[in-house]
Amino acid sequence: MHFIGIIPARFGSTRFPGKPLIDISGKSMIQRVYEQATKANSLSALYVATDDERIEKHVKAFGGNVIMTSQNAKTGTDRCLEAYEKQIEQLFLSDDAIIINIQGDEPFIDPSQINLICSCFNDKTTDIATLAKKITDIEELENHNVVKLVKNYDGKALYFSRHPIPFVRDIEPNSWLNSVIFFKHIGIYAYKASVLKKISLLPISPLEKAESLEQLRWLENGFNIKVAETTLESVSIDTPEDIIKLKF
Repeated sequence: MHFIGIIPARFGSTRFPGKPLIDISGKSMIQRVYEQATKANSLSALYVATDDERIEKHVKAFGGNVIMTSQNAKTGTDRCLEAYEKQIEQLFLSDDAIIINIQGDEPFIDPSQINLICSCFNDKTTDIATLAKKITDIEELENHNVVKLVKNYDGKALYFSRHPIPFVRDIEPNSWLNSVIFFKHIGIYAYKASVLKKISLLPISPLEKAESLEQLRWLENGFNIKVAETTLESVSIDTPEDIIKLKF
């Protein structure tokens, strides 16, 4: 199998314009993400997919691979597909190519997480893979911005939600963590290239619309999402204030 890492990076973030190019202790965020990803020995190739010439120029300047994509991509998933079909597919002519969607706003992503998500495809039934981490904090469990998930005995996702799942009957919510294991979704995805093409054609589904979670569209349409458990979590930079979270 060929594992192809793609880092979607757009300049026009609503909350933090120009985010990929911000300086973090002497290096841009996109360079830090790229350099961390290159340490993952599972990857056959790595690219930045961007819609902005400033990012393209910067990536080339530090020696990275970059592919220009349109400004019409609605999600990172769409940008990954466009990059793959535009330039990568012809280089890896294989039905078993796996696309890793690496978040461009996690400057210190651990390369072991990339290797872990790639290992999910040792299971031949895996269409899509992602990661999860046990929740140990009640505030995190109750935070609707933190996506939770439940999975079956085979490690396949059953559902994702912004609400705490499962609901624990006859126990006070502040004691739920003592009775059930809850999982937080870690937002890195990997897809079989053939599956990525299929899910890009799917219309927005009712559950996706209700929770604003695109992975629910995939589940509703019968795709298997393998979930690997990690103990690591990277800091995501969504606003300028988030930079103070970083530890060097």
